[in-house]
Amino acid sequence: MNTFEALGLKPEIVQSITDLGFTTPTPIQEQAIPVLLSGTTDFVGLAQTGTGKTAAFGLPLMQLINPAERFPQALIVCPTRELCLQITNDLQSFKKHLKGVNTEAVYGGASITMQIRNLRQGVQIVIATPGRLIDLIERKAIDLQKVKYVVLDEADEMLNMGFRDDIDFVLKNTINRESIWLFSATMPPEVRAISKNFMTNPKEITVGKKNSGNVNIDHQYFVAPAPHRYETLKRLIDFNPGMYGIIFTRTKADAQEISERLSKAGYDIEALHGDLTQQQRDKVMGRFRNKTLQLLIATDVAARGIDVDGITHVINFELPDDMEVYTHRSGRTARAGKSGICISICHTRELFKIKQLERMVNAKFHKFDIPSGKDVCRKQFFHFMDKLIQTDISHGDYETYLPDLIQKFEKVSKEEVLQRVAALEFDHFLKYYDNADDLNTKLDSRSRGNDMSSQDNGSRKERTFNRRDNGYTRLFINLGTKDGFYKASFLQFILDESNLKKEVLGKIDMREMNSWVEIDKSESDRMIKAIDGKKYNNRVVRMNEADGGFKRPSDEGRGDGRSEGRKRNYAPRERRNYN
Repeated sequence: MNTFEALGLKPEIVQSITDLGFTTPTPIQEQAIPVLLSGTTDFVGLAQTGTGKTAAFGLPLMQLINPAERFPQALIVCPTRELCLQITNDLQSFKKHLKGVNTEAVYGGASITMQIRNLRQGVQIVIATPGRLIDLIERKAIDLQKVKYVVLDEADEMLNMGFRDDIDFVLKNTINRESIWLFSATMPPEVRAISKNFMTNPKEITVGKKNSGNVNIDHQYFVAPAPHRYETLKRLIDFNPGMYGIIFTRTKADAQEISERLSKAGYDIEALHGDLTQQQRDKVMGRFRNKTLQLLIATDVAARGIDVDGITHVINFELPDDMEVYTHRSGRTARAGKSGICISICHTRELFKIKQLERMVNAKFHKFDIPSGKDVCRKQFFHFMDKLIQTDISHGDYETYLPDLIQKFEKVSKEEVLQRVAALEFDHFLKYYDNADDLNTKLDSRSRGNDMSSQDNGSRKERTFNRRDNGYTRLFINLGTKDGFYKASFLQFILDESNLKKEVLGKIDMREMNSWVEIDKSESDRMIKAIDGKKYNNRVVRMNEADGGFKRPSDEGRGDGRSEGRKRNYAPRERRNYN
């Protein structure tokens, strides 16, 4: 069995790891650390979240930097402020027995003046989000010329969030670097392009299969009618007492609405989305980490970089449009070798996505019926009884009250005591689920079961054709992937701007320079009125009916705001607030 000493780490660093309680390196650490300690080899590490990637690059950095040189020697770029802070905290632990090593986290939402002051005092390792890093470069507050090591952590997430131009800009300006270390959970073409364009003969290590999921995750799905999606979610939460989990939604409006409904129903839950200030985000995450909150509900963008131990469940309120996003969602659970459950609530027309996901993560997805009201009550009841039996009574002066308790209950049978305890604890559950509907019967009988073969290409094409000609209008908009959008964030943008529900939308077709949106005819005018003429990134947004849905209009409106970004060769996307 390998040890950290055998990997070539200095005794001071090994002592810091030992103080943290770690004695054996994880597979990614065991394979990456000896390579990275050379300092001159470009590196690509593919591994799921929760496998110890921070230590895989953080420990070699601690050994390679020179504490006597008080300028940035290593730059770690990551997608979100939460991950930025987590990496910084880990590095603080790794350098416990090293003298003169200074780190600084720079991210949006905090005082840039304070960050600049700390940088000028002399730091060797800078951990940064792309947007704030660009701001510091513009202000000439950070010099990349002497950076030797560039680490791109969660590279696929950064590209999904639209930071491609920013990453290119940073890599083009770290001209004296000795190596790039790229870590990613998946390897989409965009990540491969970075490796091809900026790295020289990189050493590539894969822990598990490329783009595959964590083998310790149990993937489950429940088929629910669209109007009963919330009720299904509530039942699944109730059916899993003791759940400590994250619920993912597509839009911040959904996250806020579901959070408010569940909070009113007595659940310990809060929403995490882009409308929150940094102080509010920190407060929510603090409560979730110390388990004051049972549940966190978040959009994909807002949840980027969340690294919390002990999460038992991840729930997809809806399946993501981008299949690779599923890997990041499910990776929030089953960390550090533990097991976890990822639950997806889907509609019958989304069953083909389940098959795609099975192939992508190389795992079987298990279909379950939505629990009945009686099943929920039974599960809650026995969970409570198990807690009652396992309650520690060794501490506390309970014997003082025992004679009074015996006297109080001397005429009450054991059975009646149990009944009264159950009634006291479960009265609200029994009332809520009394005569509750069987949500599984709400489904069309033709779509029940696991047989997906009926969804052949012909029927799918027929449904698409009928949808376009029966109640849907196709709209053109001059925004696309060049503006930093991917499908989920684009969907969130148009829904937030129009204040419409996603149920009115059909297919979304995104291109580099523009996109097309199918929408219920009755709502098309409302969306056009809400979005056409608005400004996004300093340019006018144009939305209108696509001419029959077949003719591609020219890309109008790419005005000064876009050309300004081109002059600087990047777009400061972190300032956008569509989280």
